[in-house]
Amino acid sequence: MKIEQVPNALFMVKPAAFGFNPETANSNSFQSNLVNLDSATLAKNEFDEMVKILSDHNIDITIFEDQLEPHKPDAVFPNNWLASMPDGKLILFPMLTPNRRLERNIDFVNQIKEKYSIKELIDYSHFENQQQIVEGTGSLVFDHPYKKVYAALSPRTDAKLTQQIANDLGYEAILFHAETENRQLIYHTNVVLSIASHFVVICLDAIRNETQQEILLDAFSKTNRKVIAISYHQMLNFAGNLLEVKNKDDEYYVLLSQSAFDTLLPGQLDAMSKQADIIPFKIPTIEKIGGGSVRCMVGGIHVDKK
Repeated sequence: MKIEQVPNALFMVKPAAFGFNPETANSNSFQSNLVNLDSATLAKNEFDEMVKILSDHNIDITIFEDQLEPHKPDAVFPNNWLASMPDGKLILFPMLTPNRRLERNIDFVNQIKEKYSIKELIDYSHFENQQQIVEGTGSLVFDHPYKKVYAALSPRTDAKLTQQIANDLGYEAILFHAETENRQLIYHTNVVLSIASHFVVICLDAIRNETQQEILLDAFSKTNRKVIAISYHQMLNFAGNLLEVKNKDDEYYVLLSQSAFDTLLPGQLDAMSKQADIIPFKIPTIEKIGGGSVRCMVGGIHVDKK
């Protein structure tokens, strides 16, 4: 059976107390502390509108409600602690900061296990005790049909553990370094790189090592996907943070933020929309204060319902 790149369902967490997270700010230059905003209310509104649009497009979503206590300002980004694989594995990941470790929720895991054909739960969270961190599909960008996993190394993406996870899953790990314009390591791979069925979006400018660039481009060329190179400006507006998904009618959509969409050029949009329709979402509060965008907000489920 052919393995698809795209998930056929999503999981999301409705935030109860979204806000600026000082614990993560050291390693995430995309965050801004906009203190005068009622960020929790604005984030809930943005989340609800996004869910409505996804539902209007007949996309299957499982939503879990965050609770006020303990305080989890980044709970809206569940893709970092939980991921689903096409072979039925469900994976728990180790998180860098203490308040993000609180996001892992066994009730939510059980909800997904009850609803979908999950065969095995793998838990890597104990690697936190050894300061080995890999934050889910923020750290790991999977190419499922070709069994490759890409990872930009940073304080949130440990090389040794990435290699172990890849080996455990039977994937080839391709590791690289990505930096902001002022040479800070980019916190998560999925703001630099996204892989859809027929295209790859990547900020090549962020990968200063020419050998690493060549290795990446060579790997992409072997998968027959069009490479869409984005600029630093586009990456900072989260144009690399997108996800392709399939709805209940087998229709394909590319999900990204309005700010990302607005920076993309006509040729880039045309390449993305050849086999899928693009859906932009207005999530400015979540992006600016949380330092993450649409891909960070949605986890993909790659197995069928029971």
